[in-house]
Amino acid sequence: MDNRGPIGNFMLEHYKHFNAAALVDAAKGYEKHLAEGKRMMITLAGAMSTAELGKSLAEMIREDKVQIISCTGANLEEDLMNLVAHSHYERVPHYRDLTPDQEWALLERGLNRVTDTCIPEEEAFRRLQSHIFEIWQDAEAKGERLFPHECMYKLLLSGVLEQYYEIDPKNSWMLAAAEKNLPIVVPGWEDSTMGNIFASYCIKGALKTSTIKSGIEYMTFLADWYTENSQDAGIGFFQIGGGIAGDFPICVVPMLYQDLERTDTPFWSYFCQISDSTTSYGSYSGAVPNEKITWGKLDTTGPKFIIESDATIVAPLLFAYLLGW
Repeated sequence: MDNRGPIGNFMLEHYKHFNAAALVDAAKGYEKHLAEGKRMMITLAGAMSTAELGKSLAEMIREDKVQIISCTGANLEEDLMNLVAHSHYERVPHYRDLTPDQEWALLERGLNRVTDTCIPEEEAFRRLQSHIFEIWQDAEAKGERLFPHECMYKLLLSGVLEQYYEIDPKNSWMLAAAEKNLPIVVPGWEDSTMGNIFASYCIKGALKTSTIKSGIEYMTFLADWYTENSQDAGIGFFQIGGGIAGDFPICVVPMLYQDLERTDTPFWSYFCQISDSTTSYGSYSGAVPNEKITWGKLDTTGPKFIIESDATIVAPLLFAYLLGW
């Protein structure tokens, strides 16, 4: 392509075999998918927000190279945490050598470790808590019921967090998503810091559990979105990591086809997963794409890729390729 940047050209020149070649093939397939007017879902597992994927993902959102995201509650909130508390994060490059007592010392300093990076509890979690609580309270007072990501969008768009910004806001993928009102699905939101905090308010009687919409409601929303958006063009599935962020949304196709008996439901029209999971232990997260054919998620003809590598390395490269960097 004429607008191919230096990163893309380097990949085309040097990434010829094995996982490197799979990366280039997947990038070309993604590019072709969008060029044909089709849509793409990206799913985020692990700690991709803490890995600062927003530096490239935010631009992917702004340039309409992703139309819907599925992510864990951790990825939803950790992008905001990085936005408001980046200077308080600490890297621990020697994390493999830490003793239990050294880990305890990090806890006592309010530092929660994610591999080599510590998230500062006071500056990150607590800086957000009072503001998100006000949004939950306001919704409940008005009789509104919101999805978790909608609460985060309200928080970002209100401008109340701008006083805390510690990174260039263009590198926040959640802010880019909020500004576009991008659809997001957050399965298992309860398994996150903000989900835990919300539950604590419910236990104390300060909020009702019904104020936040459930995972089942996310699935019904996704079913409607997929039905509406797959009729005129296919929808691709770009999975970063494994777990519930990918397993939950990919199931919408067999649900529509088998359980709702909508036999005209199209299969996912592109599939790629960046994975380091081992396939031989019954791991669904590491299952090769063809296994998904037997579950009614993919068909025999759609392009399928698996890149067995570190997503923190691969995803920014693939996004850079697509963005012409």
